[in-house]
Amino acid sequence: MEWLTKFPHMDDDRLRELKKVIDEGFRAFTRAYGDGIESFFEPLQFFLIHSERFMTRTPWPIILILIAVIAWFASRNWKIVAGCMGTLLLIGYFDMWDDTMKTISMIFVCTVLSIAVGIPIGIIMSRSDRFQNIVNPVLDVMQTMPSFVYLIPVVMLLGIGKVPGLIAVVIYAIPPMIRLTNLGIRLVDKDVLEAADAFGSSSWQKLKNVQMPLALPTIMAGINQTIMMALAMVVIASMIGVQGLGQPVLKAIANQYFTLGIFNGLAIVGIAIIFDRVSQAYGHRLQRHREIVHG
Repeated sequence: MEWLTKFPHMDDDRLRELKKVIDEGFRAFTRAYGDGIESFFEPLQFFLIHSERFMTRTPWPIILILIAVIAWFASRNWKIVAGCMGTLLLIGYFDMWDDTMKTISMIFVCTVLSIAVGIPIGIIMSRSDRFQNIVNPVLDVMQTMPSFVYLIPVVMLLGIGKVPGLIAVVIYAIPPMIRLTNLGIRLVDKDVLEAADAFGSSSWQKLKNVQMPLALPTIMAGINQTIMMALAMVVIASMIGVQGLGQPVLKAIANQYFTLGIFNGLAIVGIAIIFDRVSQAYGHRLQRHREIVHG
């Protein structure tokens, strides 16, 4: 084991100085630009607050009907609709309705933001190998970095609250959206693209009328994965003020409340199953539609 002590490493003083310079530089950046960055995210805060108000203040029967209609439209499957209704009624029965609605509104906003940012990046990646080679290592880092680490720069820049938590969740959850959009467009059959070229389609028409519709099942798989990863981040994001089912779980960990943690953990699992089944069923419907069109 003696060789371990001889491993070449940076001098302790130089390493300490380097860390100090980086920390001070980031603090200076935060002081200089923190307010500007906060104001940039104000529309996002407005969207999140109003989404949460809608979910928590609308009477629960209306929310149930709304979710049932969405589940039916996406799946055309009564079993999935009944499963969604049963899960939500159980959540309400165990007095976790408000926290669940806050979590659903957070996941909804995260998903919308991930789609709005992820799909354009995925499209650009599919059109440029050079851009793909630049973005892929960034996505690798985003997916392998411990989720707690995301909280440090976000909290330093924006403080504690809903928006910093939302941004941390989106950073953690967006890579599958980007990767699968890129993959879906790249997997579109070359013969179909050649046929579109033969009809004189422009690049935009090819993207809008051929590539995006054919890539939609793969993109839906990306949305599904993004939702699952966002739900996985909910408990961690509760450490910086994100309300919802994560906070009772955090409280249960701190105070060793077994049932509180288990019930809220199961509620998160229930929401995850609802989102997963509905989005997967919609993806399968799109896949079948594509096979019928090409059949």
